[in-house]
Amino acid sequence: METYTTDDALTLIGFGKFQALVLAYAGMGWLTEAMEVMLLSFLGPVVREEWNVSPEDESLLSSVVFAGMLIGACAWGFISDRYGRKTVLLLSTLLTSGMGFLSALSPNYLCLLVLRFFVGIGVGSGHVFTSWFLEFVPAGNRGTWMVIFSFFWTIGTVLEASLAWAVLSALSWRWLLALTALPCFLLLPFFRITPESPRYLCAQNRMTDARLVLERIAIANQAALPLGVLTYHQETKTDYITHVSEDEHLIPVREKEHTVRNAIRSKSGAIAALRELLSHNLLRSTLLLWFVYYACSFAYYGIALLSSQLSDVNRSCKSGLIFEVHQNDGNLYKDTFITSLAGRIQDSRLNFVRSAC
Repeated sequence: METYTTDDALTLIGFGKFQALVLAYAGMGWLTEAMEVMLLSFLGPVVREEWNVSPEDESLLSSVVFAGMLIGACAWGFISDRYGRKTVLLLSTLLTSGMGFLSALSPNYLCLLVLRFFVGIGVGSGHVFTSWFLEFVPAGNRGTWMVIFSFFWTIGTVLEASLAWAVLSALSWRWLLALTALPCFLLLPFFRITPESPRYLCAQNRMTDARLVLERIAIANQAALPLGVLTYHQETKTDYITHVSEDEHLIPVREKEHTVRNAIRSKSGAIAALRELLSHNLLRSTLLLWFVYYACSFAYYGIALLSSQLSDVNRSCKSGLIFEVHQNDGNLYKDTFITSLAGRIQDSRLNFVRSAC
C-alpha cells in the first residue's frame, strides 16, 4: 500500500491561500514580540525620569525581560512538543497580553519589574510561532518564506517606534504599555479557527486529525492530497555510517516509523536530539551555528537597545567653543527607524541561521 508523509502532501499541495492565512496569524505573533522588545528602548528612560531609579535599575528592567525570554524559550518548546503548538499559541498570547496590560497599572518599580519578567516569558514563545508556520510550508520553500516571515519583525519595530513617538509626546508611558499589548489581544478571536500542526498530530499518532488538517489545506489551495495512507517517520540514526562526511549528515534523511510511546515522551526525544547535535559528526557545525546566532543577536539587540542611551548622550553633549547641541526627542525615534530598517538585513541572516539549524 502506498504511503505519504506530511512533507509529501505539502509539497504536492504547494503554498497557497491557506498558508497565507497561517502566515498572517503567525506573523502577528512575531510582530507583537518585536514590539515588546523594542519597547525596552523607550521604557527605561521614562521610568528612570518618573521614579528616579538608578542607571543600574533602568538596565535591570531590560535584563529581566530577556531572562524571562530565556526561560520561556525552553519551557514553551517543551510544552509545544508535549501538548501541541496551539496550546502554546493560546497560553503565551494570554500571558503576554495580560501581563503587558497589567504593566501599565504598575504602582511602583518593583511591581513593573515582576510583570515585565512574565511578559518576557510570554515573548519567549516566538520560536513556536515560527515553527508552527514552517510546518505548513512545503520543504522546498521554507528558506524563502522564512526570510519573508522576518519582515513582520521589522514592521513591529517600526510600528513601536511610531507608537512611542505619538504616545509619549501626548500621554504617558502607561498608555504606551497598554497599546503595545493590544495587538496580542487581536490574536485571541481567531484562535478557534487556528489549525494544529499536521506534523505534531502525526508525531502524536493522531493520523485522522492530521489528515483532516491536510484536507483543509488542499481544499483552500484547490489541490489534491497524494494517494495512499498518511504515515509519520522519525529520522533514522546515522551512527552506523562511519564513512559519511559531516555535510552529508546535515542533509535530511528519510525518516522511519516510530511508536506512540516515542511520540508522547518528548522529553527523552529532546535529550536524544541534543545528543545528536553534540555528536562527533555534528559538533563542529552545531557550535558554529550557535556562535553565529549568538553573535548576531548580541549585536542586534545591543544596537537596538542602545539607541535611547546614545540619544541621551548626544542631548547632553556640549561644545565649549562654538555652540551647545540640543537634540529633540524626535531624533530618538528617527534613530530607531534607521536601526529597525537596518535590522531587516540582520533578521534575514538570523532566520537563515534558524533554517540551517
